[in-house]
Amino acid sequence: MTELVARDIVAGYVPDLPILKRVSVTARAAQVTVIIGPNGAGKSTLIKAIAGLVPVASGQVALDGAAITNPRPDTMGARGVAYVPQSDNIFRSLTIRQNLELVLRRAGTERQARLDALLAQFPALADKQSDKAGALSGGQRQFLAVAMALAIKPSVILMDEPSAGLSPKAAEEVLEHTRALTERGVTILLVEQNVKQALRLADHCYILADGRNQVDGPAADLLRDPVVGQIYLGGKRVAPA
Repeated sequence: MTELVARDIVAGYVPDLPILKRVSVTARAAQVTVIIGPNGAGKSTLIKAIAGLVPVASGQVALDGAAITNPRPDTMGARGVAYVPQSDNIFRSLTIRQNLELVLRRAGTERQARLDALLAQFPALADKQSDKAGALSGGQRQFLAVAMALAIKPSVILMDEPSAGLSPKAAEEVLEHTRALTERGVTILLVEQNVKQALRLADHCYILADGRNQVDGPAADLLRDPVVGQIYLGGKRVAPA
């Protein structure tokens, strides 16, 4: 089981214009850690910075104590880290089976067994494995994206707003399945817009605003803490702008 730590991260898309201003989070082993905050807080930027998609100007990302700051994104799978973006996370013109076969192309002699295991884990996908991925419902597309992430046998999964655009029922199913992955020893770092559902399923929560840490603590405690609503609706800040 793996712990992921991001410490004092300064990062952004344009040099000298950081979106993240010394943000720190810890995703504890085999737990769901959720990052929430108002629009523009830097949540997705943080996930992308950890995944190597946004340059980190200063600070450190570590995996079980080993520094992995500013990795090449195509090396993350070999480190046991999978990234599930919010959109464009499947190949719509390919079938479900072809999507899975694509990410399993380097699995060697284990390829068929791992494909069979993924289809068994997602029966709804198995029933439609010959269908084009673009024809799936929103929830089914997210399940396929998660299945593709699991194909590399990750110890850590980074997820960016997996419930975005889904119906309440589909969002609940996706988030519950995400929770279940921790029972297999997978560490989850999740950015989520559905605050109440996210806090109900997560173990620990970080709240960002204006690119800075605001509050963090056990998710169950924050679910009942009025400061969450104040940060979202009242503009309350506990860190300097």
